[in-house]
Amino acid sequence: MPRWGSNDKIKMSVIKITELRDMSVDQLEATLKEAKATLFHLRLQARMERLDSPSELKKNKRLIARILTLKSLRALKKEAEIRK
Repeated sequence: MPRWGSNDKIKMSVIKITELRDMSVDQLEATLKEAKATLFHLRLQARMERLDSPSELKKNKRLIARILTLKSLRALKKEAEIRK
């Protein structure tokens, strides 16, 4: 988990959708938790006008959306398999 200090830059590495698809449920949960924490700290920095790269907010939101979409798709797929 990254540490946030007064001089540290917060950046989530860009994770491709193929990498996310290869992750297990536990790995996705951990990545989601980390992304949400990073987004929180980025928002704090944005409020204090100390954010170096505003595009990081957008990238982080998209990462969270990708993870949540994958989770819901997996749940739908599992539900469809149960109904068969």
